[in-house]
Amino acid sequence: MVAGVAFVALVGAAGFRAAPGALIEPLQREFGWSTSTIGLAVSTNLLLFGLTAPFAAALMERFGVRVVVACALTLVAVGSGLTVFMTSSWQLVLCWGVLVGLGTGSMALAFVATITGRWFVKHRGLVTGVLTAGGATGQLVFLPLVASMAESSGWRTASLVVSCAALAVVPLALLLLREHPADLGIPPYGGDEVVPVPPVGTGAARRAVTALTTAARTGPFWFLAAGFAICGATTNGLVGTHFIPAAHDHGMPTTTAAGLLALVGVFDIVGTVLSGWLTDRVDPRLLLAVYYALRGASLLVLPQLFGDHVQPSMLVFIIFYGLDWVATVPPTVALCREVFGASGAIVFGWVFASHQVGAAIAATGAGLVRDHLGDYAPAWYAAGVLSIGAALLSARVRRPSPVVEPVAVARA
Repeated sequence: MVAGVAFVALVGAAGFRAAPGALIEPLQREFGWSTSTIGLAVSTNLLLFGLTAPFAAALMERFGVRVVVACALTLVAVGSGLTVFMTSSWQLVLCWGVLVGLGTGSMALAFVATITGRWFVKHRGLVTGVLTAGGATGQLVFLPLVASMAESSGWRTASLVVSCAALAVVPLALLLLREHPADLGIPPYGGDEVVPVPPVGTGAARRAVTALTTAARTGPFWFLAAGFAICGATTNGLVGTHFIPAAHDHGMPTTTAAGLLALVGVFDIVGTVLSGWLTDRVDPRLLLAVYYALRGASLLVLPQLFGDHVQPSMLVFIIFYGLDWVATVPPTVALCREVFGASGAIVFGWVFASHQVGAAIAATGAGLVRDHLGDYAPAWYAAGVLSIGAALLSARVRRPSPVVEPVAVARA
């Protein structure tokens, strides 16, 4: 039940994150804003989405998951709803960037790490994959709906519908989410004993910062953070934000391009769940290295696949990229938990922050490339090379050595 409610909440929070890529063209037509101007709002959203995550994980420990999730969904609804009144680009940055960024950041993957860490022992990697797919797929599957409403009824209608969708999840979270299995007198799934509820600590911000300063002294943290920054740059920042306008540059209708991204979301479900299943069985470092290397190879060929209609080769890319979209999350969560123990969820929040820093840089950078060069191709090539670099970084992550118990020697 808890995993199911968390899945629905993540899909609801992801709704408005689908809007930017589908609304770039309508906003440009109405306001005359450049791609880089809109990209700045998206970058602000992505940056705050990441930087909020570690503090949200600590706040969930301090005030409870239900309170934080309900407040986050409300903030997403308010931010998306207020966009219908905007007339200047700074208001776009405030609504899309700040309000929605803070709200969705509180519902980011640190929330997934918190839920799976508390409620699951068996199949923890698999459940991580399912919940991750909910957040990532939600924003992609919403794209055709958002694009269609924007063309038929206007972008304001699309924004209001997504706002209502996020708000509708709030009662569900308040009524059905629970904090710990011990609250119901049961052990975590796959566990043998009821785990006592840990004492409520104070100073959520202090704990988040302490977890960062401790983790930052280790090599694995920086390898994971750098790899995940590249992951963010090549998914949310580049493909999620600029695939639709890039396809439109080659004559493809916006709704068709949005449909392709939705298809990415469909295959993302399969890829992420499969990745979670594999994480329970295969060295996570190996999985990350393979995922990043294959992603890099696919991005290097993408510029040759664009056209005014969908070619079979583009469908192959979409299916492949969908399988790999956020398949990196389950093994990254597992490595954070293995290396950093009880602080793993908060440390993953900081690793995820690097993901969004990379996404923010890519969202703005790709917009600048398009504005100055008239073509997105250099951005795709750079992303491909960076992904191959992420594969090399992932292979260097050292897992902790198992603790060897001393063997008692019997005396004659």
